Amino acid sequence: MSKRMGLPVTLKMRHDAHYVDALTTFSGASVGRMLPVEKIRPNPEQPRKALGEIQELAESIREKGVLEPLLVRYAPREDIYYIISGERRYHASREVGLTELPCIEKSADDAETLELSLIENLQRKDLTPFEEADGLARLADQFEYTHEEIARKIGKSRTSVTELLSLRVIPDAVRRRSIEAGIVSKSMLLQIARQPTPPKMLEMVRRISQGRLTRDEARRVRQREQGSSARPDPYVFTYHAEDDSFALRLQFRKSHVSLAEVVAALQAALASAEEADSAPAGASERADHAA
Repeated sequence: MSKRMGLPVTLKMRHDAHYVDALTTFSGASVGRMLPVEKIRPNPEQPRKALGEIQELAESIREKGVLEPLLVRYAPREDIYYIISGERRYHASREVGLTELPCIEKSADDAETLELSLIENLQRKDLTPFEEADGLARLADQFEYTHEEIARKIGKSRTSVTELLSLRVIPDAVRRRSIEAGIVSKSMLLQIARQPTPPKMLEMVRRISQGRLTRDEARRVRQREQGSSARPDPYVFTYHAEDDSFALRLQFRKSHVSLAEVVAALQAALASAEEADSAPAGASERADHAA
C-alpha cells in the first residue's frame, strides 16, 4: 500500500494570506514541514469541543489534499506536535488515511497556544452565537482582555463583542431550550438575554419558536414589560415659502398635535414678533446701559 501524502505531488505548501499566517506573526519563528500523522496530537485544551460535520472536508482532502497547513507546536519531552489550529483538517485527514500532513511549526507556550486556538476558532464563520460568547469569555477571563482588545484581535467591532458576551447571562436551561427550538440568530438571542428573569426568557423562547414574535416585536415586548417604551418622536410643523426666501419649523414636545394647537402656537409666535418690533428704538441699548 502506497504512503498517502498530505499534498498532491503537483502542489506545494500554500502560503497565501490566511488566518494561519496572521497567527504566526504573534511571536516565534514559523517553519513549514511535512509531519507524520502519528506525531501529531489534538490540543487537549481545544476550545472547540464539537467538530461538526467533517465528511465534506474529508472528501475535499481525498480529492485535493490538505491545502492549508496545520499550525502546531513541538513538545520536546513527549516528542510530539500539538495542534494549535487545524483540528478538523487533522481528523478529516485521518479519516481518508493520510500519513503525512503539511504543518507550520510555531514556538508557543501553553498560554499562547490556548490564546491562538481561541482566536482561530473565533474567526470561523460556522460557530453558533453561544460558542462565540463562550470563546470570548475565555479570552476576557484568562487573558484579561478588554472588549476593545478582543475586537481588535478577532476582527469584529467592539459593539459586536459586547453583545455576544451579553449572551452569557442566559442560563443553561434556557440555552438548551433555545438550541432545541432552532433559535440561532444573534439578534433573537439578544432579545432573550435582555429579559429580566429566566421565566421571562423561557416565555420569549416559546413565543419565538412558535413564530409569534419577530425581532422587532420581541424588542417592543421587552420595552413594554420593563416599562421603558421608546420615547415618542416630537411633532414637527414645517413651512417653506414659495420663493424659498424663508422656512419655518415649529417643534412640539408631544407627538400628537391638533390643527388648532398649531394655529395657536403660530399666533403666539406672531404676537411675540410684533411685540418685539413695536418696542421703542434704542430700548434694548438703554436696558443694557442700565444693567
